[in-house]
Amino acid sequence: MTPLPDADENTGPGGRIDAAAALLTAAAATRTPCAPVRQYLGEGDIDAAYEVQRRVAAARAASGARRVGAKIGLTAPVVQQQFGVFQPDFGVLFDDMMYAHGEPLPLGRFIQPRAEGEIAFVLGRDLDRPGAGVADVLRATEFVLPAVEIVDSRITDWDLTITDTVADNASSGAVVLGTTPHTLDARDLSRVGMTLHRDGEPVSFGAGHACLGSPVVAVAWLAREMVRREQPLRAGDVVMSGALGPMVPIGGPGRFRLELDGLGEVEAVIEEGTK
Repeated sequence: MTPLPDADENTGPGGRIDAAAALLTAAAATRTPCAPVRQYLGEGDIDAAYEVQRRVAAARAASGARRVGAKIGLTAPVVQQQFGVFQPDFGVLFDDMMYAHGEPLPLGRFIQPRAEGEIAFVLGRDLDRPGAGVADVLRATEFVLPAVEIVDSRITDWDLTITDTVADNASSGAVVLGTTPHTLDARDLSRVGMTLHRDGEPVSFGAGHACLGSPVVAVAWLAREMVRREQPLRAGDVVMSGALGPMVPIGGPGRFRLELDGLGEVEAVIEEGTK
């Protein structure tokens, strides 16, 4: 396990945020899980957790990674029940997290990965006004794609509270995007059914209504939250709208094929290796 940075009971808020950020950064760099960061942040200080996320993301950007969008986590009730965390959160997507249909993903870049099926939104307009609603999201969306998210946690054994997963960039890992765009014209995403297969066997089922009622509703939530936190969504951003069903452990090399009713399919190919 990644060693704990010093931060005793007399450490101020800034020191505790620095300690949590250092712990997560070291865990990511060494591919070694760490203890929960709630020991520094508490279980309910979400603002402090987002500040940890911001600092870790800023360091990643300073090292050359480019922000390409955002992801929503903890949208589906079944996923919330898996972790005992009953509210959504968000994280940042970077260019080095993005893969295309069929492109191999090295298993060694992850710590304890799991797969989930989602709908990815690609924005054609900014969503930068307070109070964004469903109509704003529909107008701003250029197209959607089927997507497999590889979620990962730097926290040992996925032992999470809301502050742990927020600080850890919403437990992000990688994203695999389909290659055929679909517009939202007369399409009800709440009715889209999902099946996720591993090596030809179905392992997860779900539907759009499991994602805060509809993936469009989830993206509207994200748009409002990101404006409130001064990180608005911009034209060109990829937005992972949240799981449509249970996440499943990856465990080893394999092929995860996602089928979405009316939106096609995408396959994530997990291979041995680190690069």
